[in-house]
Amino acid sequence: MTWLLFAFLTVASWGVYGVLLHKGQLGMSDMVNGRYKAFLFVGIAYFLVAVLAPLVMLRLSGKEGATNFLSYPTTGWVWSLIAGVVGAIGAFGVLLAFGAAPQPKAAYVPVVMSIIFCGAPIVNAIVSMIEHPPTGGLAAVKWQFWAGILIAAIGGSMVALYKPDAPSPAKPAAAAPAAQPPAK
Repeated sequence: MTWLLFAFLTVASWGVYGVLLHKGQLGMSDMVNGRYKAFLFVGIAYFLVAVLAPLVMLRLSGKEGATNFLSYPTTGWVWSLIAGVVGAIGAFGVLLAFGAAPQPKAAYVPVVMSIIFCGAPIVNAIVSMIEHPPTGGLAAVKWQFWAGILIAAIGGSMVALYKPDAPSPAKPAAAAPAAQPPAK
């Protein structure tokens, strides 16, 4: 059951990803380039977690040559590199979606993320079935699978259509009346 704990770790991490990314974008205090600045730090975080952590784990494995990148099978590193590029494009797409959202943008964080997290499993299921066709063809796939795909699509659509309203932006303080010139 360890795999399930790791899956829930990912659910929790990615579940807060959009909210934290949006906070980082806003925290940059740059309405024009804040999302790019935030993405830069996402890249730094990826380096720390996705480069340094595996290097430590490979080093700790004790296997001779584990960190000799030239010995890695070409097919493995090419597909892994493509996967990383696709993942990074997806992360960048999140930020672009936040930036393109109507005002107030904060209201669209759950919309963007629900579309992504409901749509991605559907895409994954379809691509996985193309890559590894089910035994007996599509006709052998249980109806519950197709119902799950439909429910995911409906769920993502409902969250997008019926999102809670964001709080109204704070109204600017009323300007003090201009001083009147003294009467003559």
